[in-house]
Amino acid sequence: MAARRDLTALPKGHLHVHLEAAMRPETLAELASRMRIEIPPVTGFSGFTAFAGMYEGLLAVLAEPANLHRLIDEAVEDAAADGVVYVEFGVSPQFYVTAFGSIEAALDAQIEAARAAGARHGVEVGLMVTADRTRDLADAVELARIAASRAGRGVVSLGLANEERGHPAADFADAFRIAREAGLQSAPHAGELVGPESVWQAIDDLGADRVLHGIRAVEDARLVAVLAERGICLDVCPTSNLLLGVVDDLAIHPLPQLLAAGVRCSINADDPILFGPGIAQEYLVARERVGLTDEQLAECAWSSIEATLASDGLKRRARAGIDAWLAEGDAA
Repeated sequence: MAARRDLTALPKGHLHVHLEAAMRPETLAELASRMRIEIPPVTGFSGFTAFAGMYEGLLAVLAEPANLHRLIDEAVEDAAADGVVYVEFGVSPQFYVTAFGSIEAALDAQIEAARAAGARHGVEVGLMVTADRTRDLADAVELARIAASRAGRGVVSLGLANEERGHPAADFADAFRIAREAGLQSAPHAGELVGPESVWQAIDDLGADRVLHGIRAVEDARLVAVLAERGICLDVCPTSNLLLGVVDDLAIHPLPQLLAAGVRCSINADDPILFGPGIAQEYLVARERVGLTDEQLAECAWSSIEATLASDGLKRRARAGIDAWLAEGDAA
């Protein structure tokens, strides 16, 4: 019987995780009790619209700056426990203007908290400033400029989240041009609620280096070939895809098909407090329910490091650690 390698021992990146939803359930309960507010419902949703409403409920307990700092520290600590060596949190500093006074001040506070937590727990941390595709385009341009001014100082990418339907990625080309010119990666959500046309826009109009989700690219063979040829990484979230109705069954999730076609993919938890699994559990889901081999899991782990702006030193150490993880299982 094949050895069962320890998935927490596999060095990995976590690239598709929204900061607020990385909160520990017990922290949510504690903060809500202390602040005397009703605990936001975080389970039992059906579909993306209900999910988005529940996500907004998480913000109520983060109105105090100390709580946001605590969230970041605990999220990085949890990442380290799951074998994460590089984490890229999707952050929305625009949510915290009341607490910090401005978007710039909120982002600077997140950068400093991430730096301190990374040093404390031995994890390299980057921030993906995330625009909301349902808001005015001017808001996205402002965020891009603020993010670009902090390139190389903690901010590594520009993201684009929320409802795809009716909010095409192509509309945000100006914001992503600003980010790319500053050296940030382009990492929009696409190909989750809308099909291949959304992914085409992400790569053609936004110059995507990575696509968050992106699994509906499998519906277009030419698009799959382009993704493989250009080395664009899909930051895939299997459990999220199941619970939001993007796939009906993890046994038929397109991740194996994409990997077989040469598309780079990473494995991610998206919103752990809402969907359940953390990143190590998501790797277990990919092994036991999606059907990936350990070699494929190692391939995804390497993509989750190599496809980012993580430091060269970290990339070298992660490559050696992934190779050692595979070799240990082979020796067993």
